Amino acid sequence: MSAGAPARKPPAPHLDGEHAYRRRLPDGGRVYLDRPLPFLLLARYPDAPFSLARRIASIGAASVIWPEAGDEPADASAGIQVGGLLDQLQADYPRFLLVDLHDLPRDASVQEQSPRLEPFDFVLGASDDPAAREVAKALERALADIEIDLRKPEVRRSGLLPASPGIQAALEGREGISRLSLGIPQIHRIPGDGRRIYPQIYHQLEVAVSDALLQAVAHFVERVAAGDRDRDRGGRPQHRSFGRRRFVQAATRADRALARISASFDFLLGVSPINTLQAWEEFEAGKRRRPPEFRYRPLPINPDAAKRRLYAIDLRAVEDPVLEQLFGEKRIELDQQLMMLQRRNTSAFRYVSLLQYGAVERSLLELARVILEAFPPGTRGTAPRVDASVVQAEAQRMLGRYAQRAPAFAIAETCLRADIGPGLMVSGRSLLISTATSVPKPRLDPLLQHEISVHVLTFVNGNQQGLGIFGAGLAGYEGLQEGLGVLAEFLVGGLTVARLRLLAARVLVVEAMLDGADFIACHRLLHREHGFSAHGAFNIVTRVFRSGGLTKDAIYLRGFQQALRWVAEGRPLDPFWYGKIAERHVPVVEELESRGMLRAPVATPEFLERPGARAMLSRLRQGQSFIDMLREDPPW
Repeated sequence: MSAGAPARKPPAPHLDGEHAYRRRLPDGGRVYLDRPLPFLLLARYPDAPFSLARRIASIGAASVIWPEAGDEPADASAGIQVGGLLDQLQADYPRFLLVDLHDLPRDASVQEQSPRLEPFDFVLGASDDPAAREVAKALERALADIEIDLRKPEVRRSGLLPASPGIQAALEGREGISRLSLGIPQIHRIPGDGRRIYPQIYHQLEVAVSDALLQAVAHFVERVAAGDRDRDRGGRPQHRSFGRRRFVQAATRADRALARISASFDFLLGVSPINTLQAWEEFEAGKRRRPPEFRYRPLPINPDAAKRRLYAIDLRAVEDPVLEQLFGEKRIELDQQLMMLQRRNTSAFRYVSLLQYGAVERSLLELARVILEAFPPGTRGTAPRVDASVVQAEAQRMLGRYAQRAPAFAIAETCLRADIGPGLMVSGRSLLISTATSVPKPRLDPLLQHEISVHVLTFVNGNQQGLGIFGAGLAGYEGLQEGLGVLAEFLVGGLTVARLRLLAARVLVVEAMLDGADFIACHRLLHREHGFSAHGAFNIVTRVFRSGGLTKDAIYLRGFQQALRWVAEGRPLDPFWYGKIAERHVPVVEELESRGMLRAPVATPEFLERPGARAMLSRLRQGQSFIDMLREDPPW
């Protein structure tokens, strides 16, 4: 289009609320409307990389962005789009908010060698109407709360930035429009360089300013627009509910790429020995004087190639800071797992394990010691045992009950495996049962509640979300997952003294290993000092020393401690059934749920419906100690 030609009016945008409205502008820029909303973010960005004004607008739920270069045609096209959107949106939202974002000029006196930094100042303007002035105050408060790299900003009030000619033409004759302008500081740019940035500051600033803008929008809706469709049940809009509700294709691609890499290897199988039973026999034959020699499966992947694929995923294209953060955390976790596989049976393995699972904190070690002191070894009765085939049959019956309530459970399965040590483990949708498993009959239901009603259930629920990462597990989910599993055992009356002592013993062995103790010393610690059987102690120490030293086994008691604290604080367990998440992800789940980006769980744990479990939860919420409760009524 030539500079002098009038811009042709496009067809009226089709805003049905069911589908996002997207349009590329003919002279550069784009329009994005996630759904009908009472606001628009506008950004006329410069011809320079890493414009924060452009980025913040583009990740919003309602925005029009266009370039400064070739300004007349691009500005005219943007103005026509804004006018067409307002024609429709103001039918539902007579009071409407426009926020004009722009990048502030850089301080030319700040050079690369300078001890000074770019000023951390926002410049805020508002139109001369009561609604705009009130919303500007709310935005000013939200911006003032930002802290990045130990710096807090100054928010300077100024006159409203004049609208560009195209936007001004779209606003002529309209009433009910409140306007804000926001100048964004350039603290993410490296001094003396026009193209390089500090990437972490760039990311933190885009997230913080986006959140502050959503707070301002929520204030506008609550006090001015009064849009019933965007209010929660209590009548107050949740500010993050005004964020995007739809994934862009790049988010789906990133999610699938991470899922493919995650599914290309089974980390636990990769680090677990395949000759545990034979190793025990040799350990006994050698009178427990020589550490066992373990053998492992060949790796089904090339970790180097998997890492190259991992870091080829373009997370910047996701256009949602929350999802980008989740994907980034998961990428680091997968990287660390691949690094551990690369270092199996080397002294470096345990140090990478520390990155992933952490060491033993003082409070956790103290809890483990309290448990072993409170419940010394002794005979507490015997019970008939069931073998792997009985475990599988009961597991299939439980899965059948879940499938009747939630057809999505039909994907879950059970598998008997001869190549894993005694016990059960869940891998995705599969419950793996060692053929060497022998379980006391009263322990069967608690064990399956742990494995199926927590691990399988959260996989199935997470698999129903728009993003598979919730089924595979958000980064760091394992600790609380295992804690919820142990909590399930406790609530159904099946957390036996023997089981609790085992969890405490794992913590002691991890701490001893990190402190320099070898396999023999750790075995003696459990067998001679804490009364574990020789075979039981061997199995515990084997889990910790596998592949060179895996600190993962400390997370079971740590997660149980977290779950108990959560319950004692009176907080609901509901967020944990959306998928496999860590405690720190609860606000993320709540945000994505409020934005309509997560589905309600298709199933909740069956043990929570039992009167006994509800009574136990009530006692925990009243502040009773789980140790005291076990002392009062120890399971068989």
